[in-house]
Amino acid sequence: MTCYIVSFQVNSKESLTELRELLKSYGSYCPINDTLWAIISDKTAADIVSHLRTALQANDRLFVIRSGTQASWLNTYGEENTTWLKKHL
Repeated sequence: MTCYIVSFQVNSKESLTELRELLKSYGSYCPINDTLWAIISDKTAADIVSHLRTALQANDRLFVIRSGTQASWLNTYGEENTTWLKKHL
């Protein structure tokens, strides 16, 4: 299993809701901010894009990258998210 960083820009509330539900479907996930999430998956980045694009419209944007070896952050959404990030990034 690999940690991926997913960045997105969507233009409708419906797309945002659907995309967040798809991100949650990976089971292990962490919202980093409103438009940046981390997920755990055994799929490739291209597979994840193919899966998530079903929630997007033509002018929406999506970027998926495998997590690197170092990370740092400030002001997560709470201790649970900090713990998740420390474990997976």
